[in-house]
Amino acid sequence: MADRFFPNSLPEFVVEEEGAITGSTLLDLLHLPYPKLADKLLNSALHLKKKVVEETWLRSGRGARDYTLYTGALGTAFLLFKAYHVTKNRADLDLCAEIVIACHQASQGSPLVTFICGKAGVCALGAVVAKEAGDEGLLNLYLSSFREIKFPHDVPNELLYGRAGYLWSCSFLNKHIGEGTIPSTHMRSIAKDMIMDGKRLASKSNCPLMYEWNGERYWGAAHGLVGIMHALMDVNLNEDDLQYVKGTLNYMINNRFISGNYPSTEGFNADCLVHWCHGAPGVALTLTKAAQVLQDHKFLQAAEEAADVVWERGLLKRVGICHGMSGNVYVFLSLYRLTGNMKYLGRAKAFVCFLLDLADNLIAEGMMHGGDHPYSLFEGQAGMAYLFLDMINLSEARFPAYEL
Repeated sequence: MADRFFPNSLPEFVVEEEGAITGSTLLDLLHLPYPKLADKLLNSALHLKKKVVEETWLRSGRGARDYTLYTGALGTAFLLFKAYHVTKNRADLDLCAEIVIACHQASQGSPLVTFICGKAGVCALGAVVAKEAGDEGLLNLYLSSFREIKFPHDVPNELLYGRAGYLWSCSFLNKHIGEGTIPSTHMRSIAKDMIMDGKRLASKSNCPLMYEWNGERYWGAAHGLVGIMHALMDVNLNEDDLQYVKGTLNYMINNRFISGNYPSTEGFNADCLVHWCHGAPGVALTLTKAAQVLQDHKFLQAAEEAADVVWERGLLKRVGICHGMSGNVYVFLSLYRLTGNMKYLGRAKAFVCFLLDLADNLIAEGMMHGGDHPYSLFEGQAGMAYLFLDMINLSEARFPAYEL
């Protein structure tokens, strides 16, 4: 199990001190006053962004063979849009819009309906980018395309390929275009279908809602219970349905591992995965949200306990946000945003400075996995660049395509 992560001997808190010399470049970074650290993170992020564009866009001949946010060109567009919001460099917005157009063309005829891996993400991001650029015609085109999306008869419920991922796209549009862009009646109808499916499978389980994907009863953010509950909490559910969500999260808390980590699937007893997609990090983000939506302190307590697992075993030997160290940082950022507890900012800084100081060399030496798609948003270094940009304005830091 330990071969999945680096032992964590990082300090949780370091006093910011101008010009501190410790003999360790990592500790020197941690001692920097935050504005100076933010400058270093921004410079690194912009350098990585340029490399990501070269590798995923320019080398492909400005085409989008893979149009998805997860491993494809839309992830590059999402990174550019984030960079534009941080630096206000109009060239980033223009290139983002160009890439989204290519993704829109490539996604025609695709049966996939989600934000991360499907057509909904292309249309939703395209609409938001068009609004930012002041292009009314393109905004209407993307919204029209989004409203034409139809579910295949066998659509699952999970986040990457199913209803939860489509529902998240609706919430993203309503947040960034305007409330009611996607009617609440439509969203409640999707949520109702998801809850009905969950009840049907729950008859074989003690959990109030249960789902399958590819024959497995997943728990994690990408394919399972916690990702589905996350998307449902963005919908104006009635009290009965909220109780199903609450009961499902309580079931997960009551059946976690003794370590505080969470199984990847129902009945799976190997306590080894501490990723956003499977394990404590994705669960912690959803429990942090549940503490706010459901107004129950026990969800915050459980989120903080999951965050302890991420601190202990979350220095993963992978760089990405889906199943790597970059994604795990968002657990601390989310809890810091909610609680204001400096412990979580200290933990986030420790992980980020580890990446800033060591990731390039560790990847070059083969001690850290750069991702099967090494410049993609979810598997590779584009995700690390996105994280670095998110560290510039902590109040706006959100796990991409998961936290609104």
